[in-house]
Amino acid sequence: MMLFRAASASETHHHPTKMMMKLVVFMMMMVVIGVFGASEDNTDGPVFVREPPNRVDFSNTTGAVLECSARGNPLPEIIWVRSDGTAVGNVPGLRNVLANGNLVFLPFRAEDYRQEVHAQVYSCLAKNSVGSINSRDVNVRAVVAQFYDTDVNKEYAIRGNSVILKCQVPSFVADFVAVVSWHTDQGESFYAGAPDDSKYLVLPSGELHIRDVGPEDGYKSYQCRTKHRLTGETRLSATKGRLVITEPIGSVKPKFPTIDKSRTFEASIFTSLTLLCPAQAYPVPSIRWFKFVEGTSRKQVIALNERVKQVAGTLIIREAKVEDSGKYLCVVNNSVGGESVETVLTVTAPLKASIEPQVQTVDFGRPAVFTCAFEGNPIKTISWLKDGRKIDHSEAILRIDAVRKEDKGMYQCFIRNDQESAEATAELKLGGRFDPPQIRHAFDEQTLKPGSSVYLKCSAIGNPTPEITWELDGTRLSNSDRYQIGQYVTVNGDVVSNLNITGIHTNDGGIYKCTAGSKVGSAEHVAKINVYGIPFVKKMEKQSIVAGGTLIVHCPVAGYPIESIVWERDSRQLPTSKKQKVFSNGTLIIENVERSSDQATYACVAKNSQGYNARGMLEVQVMVVPQIMPFDFGDEPMNSGDSASVACSINKGDLPLNITWSLNGQTLYSENGVSISMVNKKLSTLSIDYMDASHVGEYSCIASNRAGTSVLSAHLSVNVPPRWILEPTDKAFAQSSDAAVECKADGFPKPTVTWKRATGSVPGDYKDFKPNNPDIKVEDGTLMINNIQKSNEGYYLCEAVNGIGSGLSAVVLISVQSPPQFDIKLRNQTSRRNDPAVLQCEAKGEKPIGILWNINGKRLEPKGDSRYTIREEILPTGVLSDLSIKHTERSDSALFTCVATNAFGSDDTSINMIVQEVPEVPYELKVLDKSGRSVQLSWVAPYDGNARITRYQIEYKQIKMRWDEGLERVLVPGDQTEAGVFTLKPATTYHIRIVAENELGSSEPSDTVTIITAEEAPGGPPSGIRVEANDQHALKIFWKPPNRSDWNGDILGYYVGYKLASADKPYVFDTVEFSRVEGSEHHLLITNLKTYTQYSVVVQAFNKVGAGPMSEDIKAYTAEGSPEQPPHDTTCTTLTAQTIRVSWVSPTLTAANGVIKGYKVIYGPTESWFDENTKDAKITASTETILHGLKKYTNYSMQVLAYTSGGDGVRSNPIFCQTEQDVPEAPIAVKALVMSSDSILVSWKPPVEPNGIVEQYTVYVREASNDGDNDNDHKQQSGDVKPRAHRVVPNVKNQNLSYQAKDLDERRRYEFWVTASTNIGEGQASKSVTVAPGSKIPAKIASFDDSFTTTYKEDITLPCLAVGQPQPEIAWKIKGVQFAAANDRIRQQSDGSLFIRDVTRTDAGEYSCHVENSFGQDSVTHQLVVNSPPHSPLVTLTSTTTGSLTIKLKPHPTDVEPIHGYTVHYKPEFGEWETVQVPSHTDKYTLEKLLCGTRYQLYVTAYNSIGTGDPSDNLNTRTRGEKPIIPSADKFIEVSSNSITLHFDEWSDGGCPMLYFVVEHKKKVSSEWIQVSNHVKPGGNFVVLDLDPAMWYHLRVTAHNNAGFNVAEYEFATLTVTGGTIAPARELPGARFLFPWLPEWVDLNIAVPVAATVIVVAVGIIVICVAVSRRAHGPTQTRLTSDCRFYDVVYNQSVNAVGTLDKRRPDLRDELGYIAPPNRKLPPVPGSNYNTCDRIKRGTIRPHYRSHSTWDPRRHLYEELSNRRGSNETVHTHRGGMEDEICPYATFHLLGFREEMDPSKAMQFQTFPHPHAGTMGPSGMNTPHQAHSRAGSQSMPRQNRRYDRVGSQGSQYYTQCNGSIYSPGPEYDDPANCAPEDEQYGSQYGGYGNPYDQYGSRGSIGRRSMGSLRVPPQTAGSPEPPPPPPRNHDPNDSKDSNEISEAECDRDQLINSRTYGEKKEEVMRNSAKDGMNHEEMRKLIERRSNEIPGQTNGGLTTYDTVAV
Repeated sequence: MMLFRAASASETHHHPTKMMMKLVVFMMMMVVIGVFGASEDNTDGPVFVREPPNRVDFSNTTGAVLECSARGNPLPEIIWVRSDGTAVGNVPGLRNVLANGNLVFLPFRAEDYRQEVHAQVYSCLAKNSVGSINSRDVNVRAVVAQFYDTDVNKEYAIRGNSVILKCQVPSFVADFVAVVSWHTDQGESFYAGAPDDSKYLVLPSGELHIRDVGPEDGYKSYQCRTKHRLTGETRLSATKGRLVITEPIGSVKPKFPTIDKSRTFEASIFTSLTLLCPAQAYPVPSIRWFKFVEGTSRKQVIALNERVKQVAGTLIIREAKVEDSGKYLCVVNNSVGGESVETVLTVTAPLKASIEPQVQTVDFGRPAVFTCAFEGNPIKTISWLKDGRKIDHSEAILRIDAVRKEDKGMYQCFIRNDQESAEATAELKLGGRFDPPQIRHAFDEQTLKPGSSVYLKCSAIGNPTPEITWELDGTRLSNSDRYQIGQYVTVNGDVVSNLNITGIHTNDGGIYKCTAGSKVGSAEHVAKINVYGIPFVKKMEKQSIVAGGTLIVHCPVAGYPIESIVWERDSRQLPTSKKQKVFSNGTLIIENVERSSDQATYACVAKNSQGYNARGMLEVQVMVVPQIMPFDFGDEPMNSGDSASVACSINKGDLPLNITWSLNGQTLYSENGVSISMVNKKLSTLSIDYMDASHVGEYSCIASNRAGTSVLSAHLSVNVPPRWILEPTDKAFAQSSDAAVECKADGFPKPTVTWKRATGSVPGDYKDFKPNNPDIKVEDGTLMINNIQKSNEGYYLCEAVNGIGSGLSAVVLISVQSPPQFDIKLRNQTSRRNDPAVLQCEAKGEKPIGILWNINGKRLEPKGDSRYTIREEILPTGVLSDLSIKHTERSDSALFTCVATNAFGSDDTSINMIVQEVPEVPYELKVLDKSGRSVQLSWVAPYDGNARITRYQIEYKQIKMRWDEGLERVLVPGDQTEAGVFTLKPATTYHIRIVAENELGSSEPSDTVTIITAEEAPGGPPSGIRVEANDQHALKIFWKPPNRSDWNGDILGYYVGYKLASADKPYVFDTVEFSRVEGSEHHLLITNLKTYTQYSVVVQAFNKVGAGPMSEDIKAYTAEGSPEQPPHDTTCTTLTAQTIRVSWVSPTLTAANGVIKGYKVIYGPTESWFDENTKDAKITASTETILHGLKKYTNYSMQVLAYTSGGDGVRSNPIFCQTEQDVPEAPIAVKALVMSSDSILVSWKPPVEPNGIVEQYTVYVREASNDGDNDNDHKQQSGDVKPRAHRVVPNVKNQNLSYQAKDLDERRRYEFWVTASTNIGEGQASKSVTVAPGSKIPAKIASFDDSFTTTYKEDITLPCLAVGQPQPEIAWKIKGVQFAAANDRIRQQSDGSLFIRDVTRTDAGEYSCHVENSFGQDSVTHQLVVNSPPHSPLVTLTSTTTGSLTIKLKPHPTDVEPIHGYTVHYKPEFGEWETVQVPSHTDKYTLEKLLCGTRYQLYVTAYNSIGTGDPSDNLNTRTRGEKPIIPSADKFIEVSSNSITLHFDEWSDGGCPMLYFVVEHKKKVSSEWIQVSNHVKPGGNFVVLDLDPAMWYHLRVTAHNNAGFNVAEYEFATLTVTGGTIAPARELPGARFLFPWLPEWVDLNIAVPVAATVIVVAVGIIVICVAVSRRAHGPTQTRLTSDCRFYDVVYNQSVNAVGTLDKRRPDLRDELGYIAPPNRKLPPVPGSNYNTCDRIKRGTIRPHYRSHSTWDPRRHLYEELSNRRGSNETVHTHRGGMEDEICPYATFHLLGFREEMDPSKAMQFQTFPHPHAGTMGPSGMNTPHQAHSRAGSQSMPRQNRRYDRVGSQGSQYYTQCNGSIYSPGPEYDDPANCAPEDEQYGSQYGGYGNPYDQYGSRGSIGRRSMGSLRVPPQTAGSPEPPPPPPRNHDPNDSKDSNEISEAECDRDQLINSRTYGEKKEEVMRNSAKDGMNHEEMRKLIERRSNEIPGQTNGGLTTYDTVAV
């Protein structure tokens, strides 16, 4: 404006345009200045909107996406970083970083896994100009889908304890796999959530908890099922775990399976967790859980409730809380001992964090505080980040004392534990956009000489630009003649100031200061400049200081050097008080200044070393700040119109004073009703005459003087009624927009603003809004309606009320402008055909509204069709349009659309017009199925006339009746097109038709179908049914046939069903054939039933159609048995020293197996419990009894059993009680021996029955009367002289009991007797002895004859306490032999006793001690008994059966210690060792449930209280049973033209049950065996189909049982098509026929080999000679060269006499030096090639291949060696470089190793492949073997090419190995086996896979003769039979098997729903080849096995020809 005013008038007049431009520029500058001046900081730091989770696990098949987004201004940039802060980029195909901030992990292959990508810790970084923040740690883990197995291991448990089975999950998938259930092999399944008291409980952690384990739990196997949480895959464990239940032998103290005494465990909050305590002990221990009080060693018992439960020893905590964390202790105790284990539990809770405040703005220099609030558990670390960088601070509160520029930005608080992390974000903003000044460069301290020039420089930076000033000793400097100050600003914004001093004086020395200051702060720099000269003190200005402050003064001294500077007051050197401090640099400090004591004149004195000094004076004045007396307006608010007055009084302070008033920070004057007056210099008053709202606020009195300013405030509140700030008005809004209507009012108190809506269409009554309506809300008086609709239109009321006055209110109209709208968008409308119809649509909205009609999307023009008419009607709310149709047609079934349009938009509604009529006629009525009383029909639904067909009527009648008289109907719902008629009569002809109905009527009837019903099953149950108990496990059932009228055909038999009467399970049925005897009674014996159990029995008859109705169930009990469970809760209580009370609870009814008649209590001393002879029994009928007459103070064992009429039940576990103590019996012997003239030694033996613990003995001494010498009864003399009593405490072993009585009178006799005492009292007295001291002391022994018992390998001392004078000599005899000299084990001790170390069995016997002196002699004899482990028991085998072995047991005759029991160890030939415990009293024991026909090893050990003894000799035996026995062909085979029937009932099982059969066949002229089935069940018939008529075949059947397997081979010929037979095969002439002149004594088996050997040797010699000659002299082309020819020899091993190589050539083996392959542990390889190398001399080698021809042992021996070059065979060329003597992969059998002609002992040697050998053999050649490509059983599917036997695949077996026909196999000397070791039963058998592929066709495995187009006239001998499968192997349990199951075979097209052996009708495919119809084939299969076909010859033998 000043620029504008400075323009001259003339300039304005002459240059208006120029002036206008200047004005515009000026205005723009002002706008820009205003914008920048008014701009505020509107930036926001980044805050996460979507933060990635702590952990991301994903499968490599799915990938994962990590989302990360943040908000802020400017919009933050998202960067992904690793844990080390490095940025993350794209990895092609594995990881992508998207533009939206998402981190994408793509699905990848397993081989593309990269740890740095897929197992990494990532973090999301959000960054903008304000700062940057980091997300929580993101642990990414990719899981590659890989195979894994879970396992369940074997667990050991003591019976009665609890056990825990764990599912072992591999560690690499443990985080992703959880246990979902457990399963047993008995079909039981256990899931989580079962009641806690269940026997089987799946724990929350996945273990299976089994309580109170018993033997039945050991018979099961257990598997766990797991689920992978990433892939969802579930699988059963690969192994089945078992429980090994051990019976306790004696007591066992608690022990844990692991040695860990402490464990650590973590669980998440709100989950269920398990604390394990898997202790084992016997007796079953008690288990208690404790929890330690945190921080102490004190523990408390766990309080059990619904959330915390204890199951046996396991503690289960559900919905875990953080408070559950802590240390837990499990304490296990039983009668033997105790044990404990600690578990530290940490319950984790998710981490959360927040910072308060989230955003704070702080001015420069002010403090800032951030508080991090967090929750979760555990929390291990707290850290802070500033803009993504770590701060060295680990507390929850972050304090910044003085905020600086660099402090602004983003702050984060991170909390972490080992599993996760959490973060919170806050922003710190600066209070302004300015930076305080900072000194960047300054001057240093200097020392100068006078006259020098000085240049001082200071530079600073700041915003706004600071100004620099200079001071010298506190005095500001300015430009003068000598001082020059300059200042400028650099391009970088730095302010630089220079101070130049020319010709410096001494007085210029001092402290220089440069100060950079701006309005936002200041910075300064101080340094001293010294100038040489004498001291000089500059003038000091008067100092004023406020009372109470601190005075700091610096003495301005110049000159250099200065020696001292002191301060003085009143000529006294300071300090004179503790408030004063003087420093050597001249600084004076006076604290807490007071006017009375500190206001004065001070002197500063400076001196140098030459004695010069200078003095300067300082006047100090102390000032007092004003102090204001408090004032207020009262506690209650005032009302408008009231008056008020307050006074501001100053009671302290220096004059002059200035007193002012302010209101809310604004200075007040006497105006607007406010009066201010000064009463005096220290008092001012303020008055308000009439109050209103403008007077509300904070009133402040401000008093100031030179010392300072004081302020005191008081608040004035005035009640003011509401008044409008913003009054609402009518509003109009577009529909679906967000509406807002403001309503604001002011007043005191602040008014409350509310909104209401009128209840009607006009204002009047109002109501509040519905609560919790998210679309309508009121915030700060503003009414907001989200997505406003027409329904929100109306009048609204805004009210403002604060309790003062009546308040304010305003009514507004809110209107909604909407496009047309239809209430219904789509509806259906129906009309009957040819009826009129009207379609209406009503559009609501702002008028005018236009209406258009469409039909099926096309415009409807009424002019085009006279049937249509449109009419419109204007309504208050919109428009109504009608579309009329005069008469409807089928074409009117369409979608009509009504479209409405106005100025605001359009809308439409649709009407689905449905024209209805009666249905058309149903068609294609077909019969799907029929039976005797029903028919199943189907039809095609007709056109329904646009009305749902409500029903169909099936009309039917018998053919002989008319439709109008015999019509019957069946109603069918309209949505079905299939239905049945179920009220027909069997074997009757019917007419059937169908009619459709809808709501409009019925259709015409359909075409008629004629049917004839069939026969049906019996109509009634059998009669006269009765059931009788046969024994404890069997019921016998009797019945008669049903009534003859209910047969409905010929009855074939009966189904007898039975089940437990209490069970819901289905009946188990047995089949009984029908008896043809008229009126006979049928019966069936059912076995293997439960004892004394009620069974429900039903019987039903069946014919060829099916089974009839069941009879009513008849219930019957089996006979009573003994209880299978003992009484439980058995307890005992000691009553007295000889009585014990025993009580129990009866077994459950289900376990009683009958009616309990009573109970037996078996009891006896625990120490001899093993001996049955020491036990007693008491029988009682009650559940409690008292045992009398027991031994005192004895531990008793007790067992209880219940008995029924079936016998005694199971005994309970022993319980133990000890009888009470009682007074003991008398000591059994007393000796009194003279030791000296005044002393006697008394000794005694303890009582036989101490009846408790003897605590002391009492020795009684009394002088004996002279006349009573012969009377030893001390009791009779007890009244004469009182005895003296002496107490003797016994030693531990109660041995050497003695007492020395001293100070006796030699002249008197003394009487002695002894008593024993327990805690009950003193017992009986012993017999007394009388003796007198004397001087002659004969040798005597105080010890008694005794028997000593010791344990093997322990030490013992035999006593011999002797007296006598002189000292007697002591001599010992051991077993009658004098003991001479001591040795290492036996020595005589100083007290005469004999010590024996490490007692052995041989030490047992008699020991005597002899003492002698001059006055006498004495001796004692001891018996030593040595208890040791028993010797090996005597075991003999008494009998064997197919499933058991019985042995006789007898202890060793030399055993002394009683035997407590036996342990029987046994194992099958190929099994593991098992044990069983046998009581000691057992003479015979039977091992049951053994394998049939199996060898067993067995030995027995005995044990006693010392331990287990030596084992007995091994018994090698076997159970009874043999391999299956082969039947004759005439009984086994029944021949037809296209099939044979095999009667498997003809096989004898050899005593061992049959397992299964393997069936194979081949044509006689073929070498390939075709497998029909490898698992035919025993019993019944089996049909082999697809045979060619009039063809000779070989059949091979392998039968298996537990004893082994047997192979039978048969030869048979199928019938011709017409049922005729073919001629037998012609036999070749034998040797005797060709050479009849040979003598009979010539054995061809010997003669032929001998002759052949001679000829071969002779020819060999000639060949060698010729070869040697030609090698040296012959032409090159005729020299001997080498070539390998490969001939396949199919070796065959025969198991028995049936499977011979060739019965017509019995000498063939010996002829060829043949030895069969050895019988290894591995399965024999069928059809293996053994290649031989034949050196043949020839000139050239034809370059073509030759396949392996099959050597036929029935042809001439040398026929194969001829070179058939004219044949179709090809010869394999020998490739270069293979000139070795032995061909690759040739296998040789060495002659001479026959080992007594045992074929299984032959040795094989195999060569290895030549390194250059290529693939041998043809491919793609058509051979005669294609003739077998269709051959097979009815079970083999044809469509699967895998099983086709095509000749071109002949070499597939070898090619599967490694691409070569001859490929090396595994290293177990089997040249034909190329499978790995774990597939021994698998791939080595070719195309059928494992585990039962060894049953594939033998000849087809290797395709040895595939290359030969020649069909050999005869086949090789039978290969060896297949080996048995592994025991206990389930043939259906193979994972990799390619076998097809019997169920899959049933899908074959030849047989429909057929199982072999069942007598049901087969539906077979007609074939000209078969030559049979359905009925013939059915009769063939159902032919009874005992019928002999008329077409077969009798007396056939194995491998004979069958000619029919």
